Amino acid sequence: MKYIISLDAGTTSIRAFLYDVEKRAFVHRAQQEFPSRYPFPGWVEQDAEEIYYKAAYVLSDCARVAGAENVLGVGIANQRETVVLWNAKTGEPVAPAIVWQCRRTSEFCKSIPAEAAAVIREKTGLMPDAYFSASKIRWVLDRVPEAKRLLAAHELMAGTVDSYLIYKFTGNFATDYTNASRTMLFNIRTLAWDDGLLGYFGIPREILPAAYPSDARMGEMTLGGRKVPVAGVLGDQQAALFGQACLTDGDAKITYGTGLFMLFPTGEKPVASHSGLLTTVAASVGGKTTYCLEGSVFHAGSSVKWLRDEMGLISDAAESERLARSVPSSEGVVFVPAFTGLGAPYWDSEARGLIAGITRGTRKEHIVRAVLESIAYGAKDLAGCMERDSGIPLRSVKCDGGASANDFLMQFQSDVLGIPVDRPVERESTALGAAYLSAIALGAESADGIAQARKSERVFLPSKDREAFGALYENYRRAVRRALGDRQ
Repeated sequence: MKYIISLDAGTTSIRAFLYDVEKRAFVHRAQQEFPSRYPFPGWVEQDAEEIYYKAAYVLSDCARVAGAENVLGVGIANQRETVVLWNAKTGEPVAPAIVWQCRRTSEFCKSIPAEAAAVIREKTGLMPDAYFSASKIRWVLDRVPEAKRLLAAHELMAGTVDSYLIYKFTGNFATDYTNASRTMLFNIRTLAWDDGLLGYFGIPREILPAAYPSDARMGEMTLGGRKVPVAGVLGDQQAALFGQACLTDGDAKITYGTGLFMLFPTGEKPVASHSGLLTTVAASVGGKTTYCLEGSVFHAGSSVKWLRDEMGLISDAAESERLARSVPSSEGVVFVPAFTGLGAPYWDSEARGLIAGITRGTRKEHIVRAVLESIAYGAKDLAGCMERDSGIPLRSVKCDGGASANDFLMQFQSDVLGIPVDRPVERESTALGAAYLSAIALGAESADGIAQARKSERVFLPSKDREAFGALYENYRRAVRRALGDRQ
């Protein structure tokens, strides 16, 4: 047996990658896209059953190519805070999955008193926000009659996408520490569901999965007529951190996906943030749990998609780079991507996006460039906070995700941060992290092997003109204050 199938259950698609353990490379991949629905402003939903069926399809495709007898195991990386509640007997969801981007519970989260918020922050490393899972679960329990009926009958299950897929594939009700740490119900110091938080949100412990280390065996699923272990489960951003081999202080990774996610390892002790960042579990492997600081910008790749789908300024994502390079600067145009509020370090759900600095001479090229620049500025916000909170200087950034293919953006990112930006040969770091972890869990790989396996495709070096890029960043900061309505 020489293959591992890595399942990447993302926000817009399900992808399965066939990883050759000996070659340390992907040799086949399959993908199925699925839509999100937006029934009301700020709401984001998905069909959980569609996610499951499409996951089953791509897994089967990889097993067919490999030959099921050659598959060593399956690893999973998944969109994290998205929640599913389902019937324990039938496996049928009782409501649409509420996606991590959904803001329907914003008012509830804003109503949480400061004292309770401080307790949540201390235990979970998170701050009360609609981004996380607890308020989403509470919303379904309050408003969906079928959820209430099943709860009374002790036949209701609730969890993130990984636990739903694990249950559907193996029959086991399980999650890992990284996904549990994103629910606002899990104590990251005791590594257990917290009774005080469960009581505060009114969520019974019985409806939540058992939480295990990331390298645990979660059960067995059937592929090609044989049983295959599911081993190695991580939230998608932690999987990308693992896949990028960010294992030492001073290294960070940025994933440029639908949103921008920056993770900064801090070792075996959680570091509290005083700058609006999150403290979260990075991984739990080989009996050792490590932590990281995390900052999330809600909209990165989705801003480029907005340029294409809603504004019609580009025909595809690749065109954004050509248009950005066609002008020497954005001519003072600044874009703030607060479509659904601003995430770290601002955490203002009421902020709204804006384009500032427009003149009669502004062309679409300037707007497109400003959108790409805004992604880099968002990472600059996070990097400064991480250095202040940890006391560790940021030495380099390892990048992945769709927008990391944009050379203009990666060079601008390096210029704004003032440090190298390292792009790997294999940019599917999320799937790679799940594959690495599964291989370790099944005894086919080691942590040292991961570090050796990563190869750089290109390293972008920063400009020496720090003053110019500092001035551009300050102009962006002024626009952010406008988006915040001067509330911060």
